[in-house]
Amino acid sequence: MSIPPRATLLDDLESYYDAAPRSSARAEDFGPLTLFVREGAGWPFYARPTRGHDGPVTAADVDAVRARQREVGAPEAFEWVAEVSPGLRAAVEESGLVVHEHPLMVLDPGAPAAEPHPLVRVLGAADPLLHAALVVPHLAFAAPGTGVGPAGAAELAAEITARAGDGRAQQVAERIRAGRSALAAAVEDGLVLCSGMHNPVGAVTEIVGVGTLPAARRRGLGRAVTAALVAHARAAGVATVFLSAGDADVARMYATLGFRPAGTALIAEPADG
Repeated sequence: MSIPPRATLLDDLESYYDAAPRSSARAEDFGPLTLFVREGAGWPFYARPTRGHDGPVTAADVDAVRARQREVGAPEAFEWVAEVSPGLRAAVEESGLVVHEHPLMVLDPGAPAAEPHPLVRVLGAADPLLHAALVVPHLAFAAPGTGVGPAGAAELAAEITARAGDGRAQQVAERIRAGRSALAAAVEDGLVLCSGMHNPVGAVTEIVGVGTLPAARRRGLGRAVTAALVAHARAAGVATVFLSAGDADVARMYATLGFRPAGTALIAEPADG
Protein backbone atom coordinates (compact mmCIF):
# COMPACT_ATOMS: atom_id res chain seq x y z
CA MET A 1 0.00 0.00 0.00
CA SER A 2 1.33 3.44 -0.94
CA ILE A 3 0.32 7.10 -0.94
CA PRO A 4 -2.40 7.69 -3.60
CA PRO A 5 -1.63 9.72 -6.74
CA ARG A 6 -1.23 13.40 -5.92
CA ALA A 7 -4.42 14.57 -7.63
CA THR A 8 -6.51 11.97 -5.79
CA LEU A 9 -4.80 12.73 -2.50
CA LEU A 10 -5.27 16.49 -2.75
CA ASP A 11 -8.92 16.00 -3.67
CA ASP A 12 -9.38 13.85 -0.56
CA LEU A 13 -7.75 16.56 1.54
CA GLU A 14 -9.99 19.23 0.01
CA SER A 15 -13.03 17.17 0.98
CA TYR A 16 -11.64 16.89 4.50
CA TYR A 17 -10.88 20.61 4.80
CA ASP A 18 -14.46 21.40 3.82
CA ALA A 19 -16.08 18.81 6.09
CA ALA A 20 -13.99 18.97 9.27
CA PRO A 21 -14.99 22.42 10.54
CA ARG A 22 -18.70 21.82 10.04
CA SER A 23 -19.05 19.77 13.24
CA SER A 24 -18.30 22.85 15.38
CA ALA A 25 -18.76 25.84 13.07
CA ARG A 26 -21.29 27.31 10.71
CA ALA A 27 -20.34 27.79 7.08
CA GLU A 28 -21.11 31.14 5.45
CA ASP A 29 -21.12 31.33 1.64
CA PHE A 30 -19.15 34.09 -0.07
CA GLY A 31 -19.19 32.66 -3.60
CA PRO A 32 -15.63 31.53 -4.30
CA LEU A 33 -14.84 31.58 -0.56
CA THR A 34 -16.41 29.89 2.45
CA LEU A 35 -16.06 31.33 5.94
CA PHE A 36 -16.26 28.95 8.89
CA VAL A 37 -17.42 30.69 12.06
CA ARG A 38 -16.81 28.74 15.24
CA GLU A 39 -19.77 28.08 17.49
CA GLY A 40 -18.63 27.57 21.07
CA ALA A 41 -15.17 27.39 22.62
CA GLY A 42 -11.92 26.50 20.93
CA TRP A 43 -9.49 27.64 18.28
CA PRO A 44 -11.14 30.02 15.78
CA PHE A 45 -11.63 28.92 12.21
CA TYR A 46 -10.76 30.58 8.91
CA ALA A 47 -11.97 31.15 5.37
CA ARG A 48 -10.93 28.94 2.49
CA PRO A 49 -11.80 28.31 -1.17
CA THR A 50 -15.31 27.02 -1.68
CA ARG A 51 -15.28 23.32 -2.46
CA GLY A 52 -15.79 22.77 -6.19
CA HIS A 53 -15.58 26.42 -7.21
CA ASP A 54 -13.53 26.75 -10.40
CA GLY A 55 -13.70 30.49 -11.09
CA PRO A 56 -11.32 33.28 -10.07
CA VAL A 57 -11.10 34.86 -6.64
CA THR A 58 -10.63 38.62 -6.46
CA ALA A 59 -9.31 40.96 -3.79
CA ALA A 60 -12.89 42.25 -3.47
CA ASP A 61 -14.02 38.71 -2.55
CA VAL A 62 -11.32 38.57 0.11
CA ASP A 63 -12.23 42.03 1.40
CA ALA A 64 -15.87 40.97 1.81
CA VAL A 65 -14.88 37.97 3.91
CA ARG A 66 -12.49 40.05 6.01
CA ALA A 67 -15.27 42.52 6.76
CA ARG A 68 -17.47 39.67 7.96
CA GLN A 69 -14.63 38.24 10.07
CA ARG A 70 -14.24 41.60 11.80
CA GLU A 71 -18.01 41.77 12.31
CA VAL A 72 -18.15 38.42 14.11
CA GLY A 73 -14.88 38.92 15.99
CA ALA A 74 -12.99 36.21 14.11
CA PRO A 75 -9.35 36.45 12.99
CA GLU A 76 -8.87 37.67 9.43
CA ALA A 77 -7.34 34.33 8.43
CA PHE A 78 -7.44 32.32 5.20
CA GLU A 79 -6.09 28.81 4.66
CA TRP A 80 -5.70 26.83 1.44
CA VAL A 81 -3.45 24.47 -0.52
CA ALA A 82 -1.23 26.23 -3.04
CA GLU A 83 -1.38 23.44 -5.62
CA VAL A 84 -5.20 23.33 -5.54
CA SER A 85 -6.01 27.05 -5.49
CA PRO A 86 -2.99 28.81 -7.04
CA GLY A 87 -4.87 32.02 -7.85
CA LEU A 88 -5.90 32.84 -4.29
CA ARG A 89 -2.48 34.04 -3.17
CA ALA A 90 -2.51 37.08 -5.45
CA ALA A 91 -5.99 38.04 -4.26
CA VAL A 92 -5.19 37.86 -0.55
CA GLU A 93 -1.92 39.72 -1.03
CA GLU A 94 -3.71 42.45 -2.99
CA SER A 95 -6.11 42.68 -0.05
CA GLY A 96 -3.15 43.40 2.21
CA LEU A 97 -2.63 40.06 3.93
CA VAL A 98 0.68 38.30 4.46
CA VAL A 99 1.03 34.68 3.28
CA HIS A 100 2.97 32.04 5.20
CA GLU A 101 4.03 28.72 3.64
CA HIS A 102 4.02 25.40 5.51
CA PRO A 103 4.99 21.93 4.26
CA LEU A 104 1.89 19.77 3.78
CA MET A 105 2.76 16.16 4.59
CA VAL A 106 0.96 12.82 4.35
CA LEU A 107 1.88 9.64 6.19
CA ASP A 108 3.21 6.82 4.03
CA PRO A 109 0.79 3.95 4.74
CA GLY A 110 3.76 1.57 4.76
CA ALA A 111 5.72 3.51 7.38
CA PRO A 112 6.63 1.33 10.37
CA ALA A 113 5.06 2.15 13.72
CA ALA A 114 7.24 4.07 16.15
CA GLU A 115 7.99 2.68 19.59
CA PRO A 116 5.59 4.02 22.25
CA HIS A 117 7.07 6.64 24.56
CA PRO A 118 6.75 5.94 28.29
CA LEU A 119 5.51 9.46 29.05
CA VAL A 120 2.87 9.63 26.32
CA ARG A 121 -0.73 8.47 26.50
CA VAL A 122 -4.03 9.16 24.76
CA LEU A 123 -6.33 11.00 27.17
CA GLY A 124 -9.91 9.96 27.76
CA ALA A 125 -12.84 12.38 27.94
CA ALA A 126 -12.82 12.33 31.75
CA ASP A 127 -9.06 12.62 32.22
CA PRO A 128 -8.29 15.31 34.86
CA LEU A 129 -5.38 16.56 32.73
CA LEU A 130 -7.55 17.27 29.70
CA HIS A 131 -7.74 21.02 30.38
CA ALA A 132 -3.99 21.29 30.98
CA ALA A 133 -3.27 19.38 27.76
CA LEU A 134 -5.38 21.86 25.80
CA VAL A 135 -3.57 24.82 27.35
CA VAL A 136 0.00 23.67 26.55
CA PRO A 137 -0.20 24.51 22.80
CA HIS A 138 -1.10 28.12 23.61
CA LEU A 139 2.26 28.53 25.36
CA ALA A 140 4.04 26.52 22.66
CA PHE A 141 2.72 28.59 19.75
CA ALA A 142 3.32 31.86 21.60
CA ALA A 143 7.04 31.01 21.43
CA PRO A 144 7.45 29.40 17.97
CA GLY A 145 10.47 27.40 16.95
CA THR A 146 12.21 24.32 18.26
CA GLY A 147 14.62 25.91 20.73
CA VAL A 148 14.25 25.57 24.49
CA GLY A 149 12.43 28.56 25.99
CA PRO A 150 11.72 29.94 29.45
CA ALA A 151 8.01 29.08 29.70
CA GLY A 152 7.70 26.10 32.03
CA ALA A 153 5.65 24.78 34.93
CA ALA A 154 4.91 28.16 36.53
CA GLU A 155 3.76 29.72 33.28
CA LEU A 156 1.63 26.68 32.51
CA ALA A 157 -0.03 26.84 35.93
CA ALA A 158 -0.85 30.51 35.40
CA GLU A 159 -2.27 29.85 31.94
CA ILE A 160 -4.35 26.92 33.22
CA THR A 161 -5.88 29.21 35.83
CA ALA A 162 -6.45 32.01 33.32
CA ARG A 163 -8.30 29.67 30.95
CA ALA A 164 -10.33 27.83 33.59
CA GLY A 165 -13.98 27.72 32.69
CA ASP A 166 -13.45 28.65 29.05
CA GLY A 167 -15.50 25.63 27.97
CA ARG A 168 -12.78 24.16 25.79
CA ALA A 169 -12.27 20.99 27.85
CA GLN A 170 -16.00 20.24 27.86
CA GLN A 171 -16.19 20.71 24.11
CA VAL A 172 -13.21 18.46 23.42
CA ALA A 173 -14.50 15.84 25.88
CA GLU A 174 -17.73 15.68 23.87
CA ARG A 175 -15.74 15.31 20.64
CA ILE A 176 -13.65 12.50 22.17
CA ARG A 177 -16.78 10.66 23.27
CA ALA A 178 -18.22 11.03 19.76
CA GLY A 179 -15.01 9.81 18.10
CA ARG A 180 -14.45 13.14 16.33
CA SER A 181 -11.19 13.95 18.16
CA ALA A 182 -8.36 12.20 19.97
CA LEU A 183 -5.87 13.95 22.22
CA ALA A 184 -2.44 12.61 23.23
CA ALA A 185 -0.13 14.10 25.84
CA ALA A 186 3.31 13.62 27.33
CA VAL A 187 2.97 13.74 31.12
CA GLU A 188 5.79 13.73 33.64
CA ASP A 189 5.17 13.90 37.40
CA GLY A 190 1.64 15.10 36.76
CA LEU A 191 2.75 17.93 34.46
CA VAL A 192 1.68 18.01 30.81
CA LEU A 193 4.76 18.77 28.73
CA CYS A 194 3.42 18.29 25.20
CA SER A 195 0.09 17.58 23.54
CA GLY A 196 -1.63 17.30 20.18
CA MET A 197 -4.81 16.10 18.54
CA HIS A 198 -6.17 14.38 15.48
CA ASN A 199 -9.68 14.92 14.15
CA PRO A 200 -10.96 12.12 11.90
CA VAL A 201 -13.62 12.57 9.25
CA GLY A 202 -14.33 9.23 7.62
CA ALA A 203 -11.08 7.65 6.45
CA VAL A 204 -9.03 10.87 6.67
CA THR A 205 -7.61 12.65 9.70
CA GLU A 206 -5.42 15.68 10.33
CA ILE A 207 -2.94 15.89 13.18
CA VAL A 208 -3.13 19.40 14.63
CA GLY A 209 -1.93 21.50 17.51
CA VAL A 210 1.14 19.48 18.47
CA GLY A 211 2.97 21.78 20.85
CA THR A 212 5.63 21.34 23.52
CA LEU A 213 6.02 23.48 26.62
CA PRO A 214 9.04 25.61 25.64
CA ALA A 215 11.09 24.58 28.69
CA ALA A 216 10.60 20.89 27.75
CA ARG A 217 11.74 21.11 24.12
CA ARG A 218 14.56 19.08 22.58
CA ARG A 219 13.42 15.89 24.33
CA GLY A 220 11.61 14.29 21.38
CA LEU A 221 8.20 14.79 22.95
CA GLY A 222 6.56 16.36 19.89
CA ARG A 223 7.65 13.39 17.83
CA ALA A 224 6.41 10.98 20.49
CA VAL A 225 2.99 12.63 20.76
CA THR A 226 2.67 12.61 16.96
CA ALA A 227 3.57 8.92 16.88
CA ALA A 228 0.89 8.18 19.48
CA LEU A 229 -1.71 10.04 17.41
CA VAL A 230 -0.64 8.10 14.31
CA ALA A 231 -1.00 4.82 16.19
CA HIS A 232 -4.44 5.82 17.47
CA ALA A 233 -5.61 6.82 13.99
CA ARG A 234 -4.34 3.62 12.42
CA ALA A 235 -5.99 1.51 15.11
CA ALA A 236 -9.28 3.28 14.34
CA GLY A 237 -8.97 2.35 10.65
CA VAL A 238 -8.03 5.77 9.27
CA ALA A 239 -6.42 5.42 5.84
CA THR A 240 -4.97 8.91 5.30
CA VAL A 241 -3.13 10.82 8.04
CA PHE A 242 -1.81 14.28 7.20
CA LEU A 243 -0.50 17.43 8.84
CA SER A 244 1.02 20.83 8.13
CA ALA A 245 4.51 21.34 9.53
CA GLY A 246 5.50 24.65 11.06
CA ASP A 247 8.69 24.89 9.04
CA ALA A 248 11.37 22.82 7.32
CA ASP A 249 13.02 21.81 10.60
CA VAL A 250 9.75 20.47 11.98
CA ALA A 251 9.05 18.77 8.65
CA ARG A 252 12.31 16.83 8.96
CA MET A 253 11.18 15.54 12.34
CA TYR A 254 7.86 14.38 10.89
CA ALA A 255 9.72 12.71 8.04
CA THR A 256 11.34 10.35 10.57
CA LEU A 257 7.84 9.02 11.30
CA GLY A 258 7.09 8.39 7.63
CA PHE A 259 5.40 11.63 6.61
CA ARG A 260 6.12 12.64 3.02
CA PRO A 261 5.67 15.98 1.18
CA ALA A 262 2.30 16.36 -0.52
CA GLY A 263 2.05 20.08 -1.23
CA THR A 264 2.18 23.48 0.39
CA ALA A 265 -0.31 24.69 2.95
CA LEU A 266 -0.75 28.48 2.85
CA ILE A 267 -2.03 30.69 5.66
CA ALA A 268 -2.81 34.37 5.14
CA GLU A 269 -3.31 36.89 7.93
CA PRO A 270 -2.75 40.59 8.59
CA ALA A 271 0.88 41.67 8.92
CA ASP A 272 0.41 42.27 12.65
CA GLY A 273 -1.32 38.89 13.12
